[in-house]
Amino acid sequence: MSVTVPRSDLADTVLDRLVASYSAAADPARAAQMRAYMKDIAPFLGLTSPVRRELARTVLAGTPRPDERDCTAIALRCWELPEREYAYFAVDLLRRHVKRCSSGFLPVARHLVTTRSWWDTVDALAAHVVGGLVAADPGLRAAMDEWIEDEDLWVARTALLHQLRYKEDTDAERLFGYCARRAGHPDFFIRKAIGWCLREYAKTDPDAVRAFVERERGRLAPLSVREALKNP
Repeated sequence: MSVTVPRSDLADTVLDRLVASYSAAADPARAAQMRAYMKDIAPFLGLTSPVRRELARTVLAGTPRPDERDCTAIALRCWELPEREYAYFAVDLLRRHVKRCSSGFLPVARHLVTTRSWWDTVDALAAHVVGGLVAADPGLRAAMDEWIEDEDLWVARTALLHQLRYKEDTDAERLFGYCARRAGHPDFFIRKAIGWCLREYAKTDPDAVRAFVERERGRLAPLSVREALKNP
């Protein structure tokens, strides 16, 4: 499903302030280091997280809370900008205001997950944005059942990680089912995600995770097993 950038006066204000603020603080030497560390996924401005977030607070000072239309416009427009810090700004904004978004925001989230994909944006979108949308509308579980089968590894990783913060509200049957379905996936990022979501759920129900790992040990990658059993 294609997504379009909606009209938003708030987005106009925020993007004007954001570009002026972030670009003025750019550090080219640090930017080169960050780009290399992130495997050249995108250019960077060279802003450290504390600097970036302090600037973001200034950018948003005095602005109203965004609604879903504003969130959509800001996120999509940030994603169109080349430097990665703008995507980080959008992710932070969405994390803060995901409860302002309906289930209709899921196609936008998928677009963000599948565009210039790397773990730095995908994991936060999975756990804090997609996870929040599904928690608010359990009807979206059907979409997660489709995402886990997706050929795009980042979409499948998002399905694996969307319950990462659910704790006792985790749908364990669905979690274990997803892990079993993708147990043979050859990619590191899927294998790592399987171990990560199991390890996180082990903080809530360690016996269930240990039992699942023992049952599926023959199919799970060694990486997934190691990650799943890291917690005592």
